[in-house]
Amino acid sequence: MNQPSEKSLKRMRTYVQKYWEKTGTSPHPDKEVTEAVVMGLAANIDEVGRPLCPCNFYPDKKAELERSREWVCACDEMKQWKYCHCLLFVAPDGSPITEHLPEDHEGRQIYGLVKDPTPDKGREARFKVEGESDE
Repeated sequence: MNQPSEKSLKRMRTYVQKYWEKTGTSPHPDKEVTEAVVMGLAANIDEVGRPLCPCNFYPDKKAELERSREWVCACDEMKQWKYCHCLLFVAPDGSPITEHLPEDHEGRQIYGLVKDPTPDKGREARFKVEGESDE
């Protein structure tokens, strides 16, 4: 992976800090996890102009962005279920929040039930999840 520009790194660090506050999530306790994800997001800004999730494989990143914004940080899973598979936005112990996921979601299968420590924050797209309102 190429080193991202300082401009993109600063942009992502600022965004991540604000999103932790907005969603009531925490940084991963292992700072290297957070740094690796931030570096990948910043590198994708430099490469394709958007903070495309670095934890997924895309045969063609530009085509992925044209297809959807599903994996642009904060991704759809984070906005709907407060679940971050990159471990960038997590519970204080470093576990991804799985409380809002459907029971058959792979995150729920892998991590079990991880309660949302701040259920009154985040999930700005929860209205897109079937059966939930935007109240």
